[in-house]
Amino acid sequence: MIYLDNAATTRVCPEAVSAAAEAMESGFGNPSSGYAAGREAAAALKTHRATLAAALGCAPEELCFTSCGTEGDNWAIRAAVEHGKRRGRHLITTAIEHAAVLEPMRDLARQGWEVTYLKPDRTGHVPVEELKAALRPDTVLVSMMLVNNELGTLQPVAEAAAAVKAFDRDILFHTDAVQAFLKVPFTPAGLGVDLLTISGHKVRAPKGIGAQYIRKGLKLRPMLYGGGQESGLRPGTEPTAQIAAFAAACSAWSGAWPEQIRRVKEYALEALSAVPGLVVVSPGDAPHICAVSLPGYPSEMLVRALSDRGICVSSGSACHRGKPSHVFAALGLPKGVLTGVLRISFSPENTFADADALRDALLQITRERVART
Repeated sequence: MIYLDNAATTRVCPEAVSAAAEAMESGFGNPSSGYAAGREAAAALKTHRATLAAALGCAPEELCFTSCGTEGDNWAIRAAVEHGKRRGRHLITTAIEHAAVLEPMRDLARQGWEVTYLKPDRTGHVPVEELKAALRPDTVLVSMMLVNNELGTLQPVAEAAAAVKAFDRDILFHTDAVQAFLKVPFTPAGLGVDLLTISGHKVRAPKGIGAQYIRKGLKLRPMLYGGGQESGLRPGTEPTAQIAAFAAACSAWSGAWPEQIRRVKEYALEALSAVPGLVVVSPGDAPHICAVSLPGYPSEMLVRALSDRGICVSSGSACHRGKPSHVFAALGLPKGVLTGVLRISFSPENTFADADALRDALLQITRERVART
């Protein structure tokens, strides 16, 4: 199998598997327990939190573990709304966010909140000037993703956050950094954000673990109420095996990999230029994601045909489940281009040979159609 859908999820690395197994087999104590096994688990949890915080570039106490990116995005939005509800009822996001941001925004709109959706330009970037024009005295939250999960475009989060804080420092700024973490250089403080969401399974950790950065000094309402774990913000016995795996995946990640991944992606885009009619929708600013289209060939047909040849790509976010992508639609693409879009996303395991195989498979698919007509 040639796996080119790493924006959807990644293969769990051996280091993460080993760390999870060790935590389940010998480090299974409850970190809240006072006896030796519990204290050992608590010490391991502290170490893992410090490892992840170092990878993200924040203080360990600014990091709260979650179950996934969707939970983190939902929590950030609802906590920010609760935090600022006495100031106003206006929210700002972009039209190309992940569903984990758009759906809670739509739910809040049904409850009477006003939501402004910033549109991207034809390259998939959201202009900061559009954000500045949308800011109002009653704005309480801006949520803008760092790397788009379908286009690979890097959004101007640092510039946007600076503009928001210059307008009103009390407006909270959240960024979904799920696709950016370990792929592009950033720190939460460098971006100037208040809340930031990441997820483990995008960086070779298992599914079911994520983390939320909460700027030091920002007081939020807890997600849940219970035993007081995670500084009382997200109580419940910590998933120590998943946390251990997340930390191990971060430790195993090489700083040289993003450039390696970029070289493979750029080679793939060059190789795909040999496919008649293929259009590059977005080359992607991030090293691991690009989007192309083969007009006249429906995306889902291409996904199935490539799967039959042992190649995994997608027609967009896995969360769409076959529905048209709102991200590609927001670019105003011609219908033929829109219906033939494929997202290709890479990992450290991908090679030039994988790119050649994708090109050859698409060439075969197009030749077979020509032969039938």
